[in-house]
Amino acid sequence: MSAETPINVVGGGAWGTALANAAAGAGHPVTLWLRDAGAAAALQAQRENPRYLPGVPLHPAIRATGEAADLARARATLLVVPAQTVRGVLESLRGPLATAGPVILCAKGIERGSDSFLSAVAEQVLPPGTPVAVLSGPSFAIDVARGLPTAVTLAAADAGRAAALSALLSGPSFRLYHTDDVRGVEIGGAGKNVLAIACGIVAGRGLGESARAALIARAFAELMRFARTFGGRPETLMGLSGLGDLVLTASSPQSRNFAFGQRLGAGASPAEAAGGKLAEGAFTAAALAGLAPAPSRWPKAKLRDCGEEAVSTRSPSPESPISVSGRPPKARAKRISSAKARAISAARALSPRPRPTTIPQAMASTFLPAPPISTPRTSSVW
Repeated sequence: MSAETPINVVGGGAWGTALANAAAGAGHPVTLWLRDAGAAAALQAQRENPRYLPGVPLHPAIRATGEAADLARARATLLVVPAQTVRGVLESLRGPLATAGPVILCAKGIERGSDSFLSAVAEQVLPPGTPVAVLSGPSFAIDVARGLPTAVTLAAADAGRAAALSALLSGPSFRLYHTDDVRGVEIGGAGKNVLAIACGIVAGRGLGESARAALIARAFAELMRFARTFGGRPETLMGLSGLGDLVLTASSPQSRNFAFGQRLGAGASPAEAAGGKLAEGAFTAAALAGLAPAPSRWPKAKLRDCGEEAVSTRSPSPESPISVSGRPPKARAKRISSAKARAISAARALSPRPRPTTIPQAMASTFLPAPPISTPRTSSVW
């Protein structure tokens, strides 16, 4: 395709608009699709997205549209919609996307109900043979939209395609690293949202920076074990889409997931804590809970007991992973455990499921020993 063939961006929220600006800044014409034709017309006329990115001008190379047919020919399509809407949007746009190049998933989550990774959802819905990739990493929409330096990871099963797409979308201030570890990138992006909620709860409860640091370290160790069970590579989790994204999301109120957890920790209900904004981790927690029992290194009975205790009013038993080293928890440990239980309860309130909730094991097993992890080898993920 010629250089005049556009890059598609599906979704006109903050992240979609930011990625459209980044793609245009890399020298490409961009078609930005919004499902609301009126909103698309207003965006095209005003050259600004006042609802999501007020004060940030839309790049001149971006054309906003509400017509699905405008997506029919592109070099690549960035799907920038909430994780729980990915299936529905792909089904509605299946026709035009058949000729719109590789589809790059930019949401971070796991589908609720099916417990499916988003790449698997895309492969189920899109026409056979449609290339699918995943983009993830430490990035706030406002930083990317303003052209501030940002680095992320793009993953595709075909390493050559991953490299080509990374080169295509990289610009002066937006750099993409590439890998063929799709599952590792997906788990890093989805899992860190849940862990960020837990870190926000620690902050909201006033448990201190030491407690938050301990939670981040032990949660990350568990996230690596979880990813490895599903085929993810340790070096991927040690890169931008894992550790990098966790550091950003678990330490800043600018993160919706951290802010959601912080309000929960301060005593707000899940609905009040959400404040009308999307916190992907609140939905992903239930999906991770559904996936966690099978690959975990703990017996299923132990996981079940842990999950039941975390959402009950009883004190955790000494044998439960919630307690520290099998000893009766001290007062501070009890407070930390209460924060962990609150995160689980909040996730269940927003996304009720009949099965026992065992995630965040990253919260409930903060001090469990981790199996040894090999030293990451040099990788393009970095």
